[in-house]
Amino acid sequence: MNRDQTRPAGVVPGMTQNPVQLEESIEVAAPPVKVWSLLTDLPRMASWSPQVVKTVVRGPVRLGTRSYNLNRRGPLFWPTRSKVVRFEPHREFAFRVKDNRAIWSFSLEPTASGTRVVQRRETPDGISDISLRLTKVALGGQETFTGELREGMRQTLGRMKAEAEA
Repeated sequence: MNRDQTRPAGVVPGMTQNPVQLEESIEVAAPPVKVWSLLTDLPRMASWSPQVVKTVVRGPVRLGTRSYNLNRRGPLFWPTRSKVVRFEPHREFAFRVKDNRAIWSFSLEPTASGTRVVQRRETPDGISDISLRLTKVALGGQETFTGELREGMRQTLGRMKAEAEA
């Protein structure tokens, strides 16, 4: 039996079923317009995220904008490419990482004291096999790396909040 015959119906070779979806949120004492301006300044992500080293954006940030990112974990570095796939000013911003198929998003909701920000990592098309293999070999496996991503999301949101409220 070949590999494709062992896959459940609807699963395409090179793709996995949906792994754990991640979500973290935070209340920010700043209006959505201010939070939006910070989150959509993509190069700024390197100052908040423990994983992002640098982001280079091709053109103004809007639907379809592409960026190149350099990520780091200890002595390991890896590049990723992404594209903005959702862009609703002051409400929602999302980009898909081409290399692993993950969609990272930020949703903003006005509150009485400012803005509720929700960050998500969605994998509606699963994660690429190559990304899963590299995670297993170089990053301690999916469970370990997912825990690090979740903690990184908390750090990212906390650092962005501190900047927005300064």
